[in-house]
Amino acid sequence: MAKRIEGKVIAQKIHEEIQEKVARLAKRGVQPCLSAILVGDHPASHVYVKSKQRACESLGVLSQVHHLPCETSQDELLHLINTLNKTPHVHGILVQLPLPDHISESKVLEQIHYTKDVDGFHPMNKGLLLEGRARLLPCTPAGIMKIFDYESISLEGLRAVVVGRSNIVGKPMALLLLQRHATVTICHSRTRNLPEILKQADLVVAAMGRPGYIQPEWVTPGSILIDVGITPVSDEAVLQRWIPPESPRWEAFRKRGRLLIGDFSPLAYEKAQLYTPVPGGVGPLTVAMVVYNTVMCAELQTYGQDQ
Repeated sequence: MAKRIEGKVIAQKIHEEIQEKVARLAKRGVQPCLSAILVGDHPASHVYVKSKQRACESLGVLSQVHHLPCETSQDELLHLINTLNKTPHVHGILVQLPLPDHISESKVLEQIHYTKDVDGFHPMNKGLLLEGRARLLPCTPAGIMKIFDYESISLEGLRAVVVGRSNIVGKPMALLLLQRHATVTICHSRTRNLPEILKQADLVVAAMGRPGYIQPEWVTPGSILIDVGITPVSDEAVLQRWIPPESPRWEAFRKRGRLLIGDFSPLAYEKAQLYTPVPGGVGPLTVAMVVYNTVMCAELQTYGQDQ
């Protein structure tokens, strides 16, 4: 029977690591502080920032949110980031994406000092990741690696397929798997014969944003399925393809009028050795790693790069 990986359980273990680090820093008179910047009124962004703020506060990490209007200029945003870079008690900076169209995402991310880059998106941190020396890793891939750690899963020699090539998940995920000696294939929207490639995989990390796209017959029995996709689906006829009539998820659908579906068909999970569900799988780990990276930033600034 497939084992379901509960993200909250592993997130709690990450929280225990965080609390140990926070206590160690407290002895030096340091309390980690995350400064999040939210530009505009994107509803999902508000939810994400609030969840990160709550996680920080529950673990003894200070948090502050700078909510800027949508018409904020790029220069104004860069000035704020530069001010936070120079503020000693602010250890981590997070700019919630997406940004309004008139602001260059790359310029903004490059403005954050690399030792305060809790998302791991600064070019310096990306370069260190490529060399296998990064301390600040992109949060979703880093959270997925914690699954393998806590489940004592050796990746050495596994045939791993990453579906998706984004800078946020796909590319860094492939590098982290490669560092653990997996044999990695990256697939994307233009990949030919995707089902045949997936049938050969021992491990699949799906980060496409296409609900229910990966079919059960594409999955090798006994494989590991990590589902990063999270898309709201409100069409009941579509959901009936994936959700059995007796599933308790229908109660949630009737209450909210939608269900969150990952990139795998939920029926594919049944063929796995273990899998992360949607929701409740990778999501809690991403939030936990934001706080973890904030504390890591505080450590780097307090103890130095070689601590």
